[in-house]
Amino acid sequence: MRLAFSTLGVPGLPIPDVVRLAATHGYHGVELRAHPEEPVHPGIGPDERADVAAEFKAGGIEILGLAGYARVAAPGDDGPVIEEVRRLLDLAHDVGAPYVRVFPGGGPEQTRERADAIAARRLGTAAEHAADLGVRILLETHDSHRTGADAIRVLGLVGHRYVGSLWDVMHTWLGGEQPSETYAALSPYLGYVQVKDIASAEDKTPLALGAGVLPLTECVDVLSRHGWDGWLCWEYEKRWYEEAAPLEDLLGAGRLHLARLLNDSA
Repeated sequence: MRLAFSTLGVPGLPIPDVVRLAATHGYHGVELRAHPEEPVHPGIGPDERADVAAEFKAGGIEILGLAGYARVAAPGDDGPVIEEVRRLLDLAHDVGAPYVRVFPGGGPEQTRERADAIAARRLGTAAEHAADLGVRILLETHDSHRTGADAIRVLGLVGHRYVGSLWDVMHTWLGGEQPSETYAALSPYLGYVQVKDIASAEDKTPLALGAGVLPLTECVDVLSRHGWDGWLCWEYEKRWYEEAAPLEDLLGAGRLHLARLLNDSA
């Protein structure tokens, strides 16, 4: 498995510094938060996109994916949501990223069946553009669809190889799902896995990997046992928790922790 980290942990950091951090600490790739607060988002032009791709290539670091904020199950018209996903796909193609992350985002006023149907319809429409560009859309286990069992309801309806899943280990744990259950549900669709650690279900302040309660060992064991050879991406949510320790100080130890887990599972 290859290792990456998300720029959510280093909010607003210029791309040359992101590439330097990844190379210095032995990471193979980076997930870019695609938001106007960050250097890379759908509003940047062709020259900036080319510069981003060149910076990563020169540093020998891959762009794993773009973490977008489209909410595909949200109430409302389909058009704006599909357009948001398409713009993320265009950006991913231009910078050389193979994946785009989207959220479910179903509303409390919706029935489960209604939210599933809306998400599947929008993802199915956007999948045609994704296929043309060679970029996969990944539905993250999050908010209204936080477990693998939730996500699979939507993915099964879509049935398109350019629509897959992103396993966020915190949300499946919060949803009461065991890693073996999540993997069984998501494995046919799995793009990559987001790892992290927190103190408890009540205190989600990000911690160093291995310092909290999330079942990282079990997750890596399940993936290794089934021969899965994808990406583990550390999503350290510094952007939302100013009091959290700087990610830059934790990256080296985090990589070593993941390497040990992989070694022990081999």
